[in-house]
Amino acid sequence: MSDRSPEEHGSGAREGDGGGSSPGAAGSISDEEWAKFVQDSARGIPDSAPKEPSARARMVTERLRRQEERGELPSGWRTGPSLRETQRRATRRRRLWAIVGLPVAAALAVVAMRPSLLPGDPFGAGDPEAAASPLPAETAAPTAAPGAVDPQTPTLERPFAGSPALRWADGAAGIVVPPATPVGTLSKAQVEKALQSSRKLLIDANLDPATLRGDRPRAALAAIEPRQKDLLTLLNTGLSKPDEAHDPLSLFSRFDPRRLRLVGEVVKTRGRMTFTAGEHASVVVHADYTFVYPVTRVDENAPTEVARTIVRRVLDLEFPDPRKYVATPGRFRVVRYDRDIGNSACDVYDGFLHPRFPTSGTTAEPTGAAPSGPTVDPYDRSRDLTGNGDEPCGVTSRT
Repeated sequence: MSDRSPEEHGSGAREGDGGGSSPGAAGSISDEEWAKFVQDSARGIPDSAPKEPSARARMVTERLRRQEERGELPSGWRTGPSLRETQRRATRRRRLWAIVGLPVAAALAVVAMRPSLLPGDPFGAGDPEAAASPLPAETAAPTAAPGAVDPQTPTLERPFAGSPALRWADGAAGIVVPPATPVGTLSKAQVEKALQSSRKLLIDANLDPATLRGDRPRAALAAIEPRQKDLLTLLNTGLSKPDEAHDPLSLFSRFDPRRLRLVGEVVKTRGRMTFTAGEHASVVVHADYTFVYPVTRVDENAPTEVARTIVRRVLDLEFPDPRKYVATPGRFRVVRYDRDIGNSACDVYDGFLHPRFPTSGTTAEPTGAAPSGPTVDPYDRSRDLTGNGDEPCGVTSRT
């Protein structure tokens, strides 16, 4: 049994702790063990542990400290701009926006309303041809003439500028055949054939490039019932020796290739086709179409101008049942052929259309007589055509 008190036992325990700092003392670690501890600890230190600044960093820090002592650095360079300085900068930015930003915003607003003001018109907004959407097909007679359009001079690049026809269909695409149904003793297939034959006549007579440049429209002539001798004589004579009594323009659109040529390859077309039962066990196809032709002079010494001639044609074509009436299979009788021509020389019977050009104020020769009829809008498809082209030649209100 020990003769020490409890306090003395406690004191001895503290002296024997392994954490003592005196080398060689009871419970201390050896030099070898301490070196190994340091090496192991060094290997475990992460890369994010603070490192001693480099010599260059210490030099920069010392230089900034000396500049600060001499008063060479702005106040607050360590902590950033003061609240007052921040407010001053915000005020300057607001003033700059008032001077520069508001005019820019106003300019952007103007351009948004009128993009054509931008150089080159990158959005195409100033080009009516780029913005114009095609009209839907005509299914009934219009109740009025087309509305006014922006007055623009047609050019070789834009031959339909300033024309209501800008939104019309191109060429044969504007001649839409209605769905066929049986009529009287004729089957649906026979009516369909009649409709397609009518469409082909309209194309051959008014859109075929050879016909337009003055060639003989052989396909159109071959589709007419050969028993219609008076009509065929009128047309054949008019194509070879035209005169007032024999005018091929009554059924065909033609331009003198020595004087005029079509601008581009597009003729604008608008109209409709219907059919009904005829009196002779037949189907009668009614066609009402307007064609707009842009042309220019062939003469290289003449001004480079574009003129438009507008031709409206109303035809009734009869297809009888060959089982009940004497008729040539695949042919039709021309029951009606009315026309209305806008912007062509009056009382000229050489078999060609002669449009009036804007600058010269005259037609492509010959000039013909002065208009004696009323002023007419050639784009007005709501008007009825009641004659056979015998009305006085009138003034064209627009082309």
